[in-house]
Amino acid sequence: MFNVNDYVSYGLNGICHIQDIRKEVDKETDYYILKPISNDKMTIMVPVNNTNILMRATMSKEAVLSLIDAMPEIEAVWIADNKERNANFKTAIRSGRPEEWIRVLKAIHHEKEARLTNGKKITKSDEDFMQTAEQILNEEFAFALNISPDQVVAYICERIPARVI
Repeated sequence: MFNVNDYVSYGLNGICHIQDIRKEVDKETDYYILKPISNDKMTIMVPVNNTNILMRATMSKEAVLSLIDAMPEIEAVWIADNKERNANFKTAIRSGRPEEWIRVLKAIHHEKEARLTNGKKITKSDEDFMQTAEQILNEEFAFALNISPDQVVAYICERIPARVI
């Protein structure tokens, strides 16, 4: 269980601050009252006892640095079939697991580079998956490293030589 003032990663909403834990609506269930750090106008209510939610503690700085260092070994496989690839990427992004987000990013990035050499582009859905994965990964890394999300790529490139990723 989490506590008031904890920060958590909540699905595709990214990093959220737990502002309160209280009973609402049915008066029997406790709810986390979450405020995404990237959208101060949104408030999310999540039942405390819901085991299906993708809410976890945010990564520590040490865990982020370890994951960055492991990036070269994280294997990304491109799936040629669009429908199968879209389902795979959707599952990976919704998993709430940063390693899976990196797999998606690496697969799309490598395919994008390969296609550019032939004057082709990746699909719109692949671009969308890449953008979503980058956004949630950068937010999580930025939070742990105490930098802004737009500094994350430069931080990673500084820590790992580009040719290795």
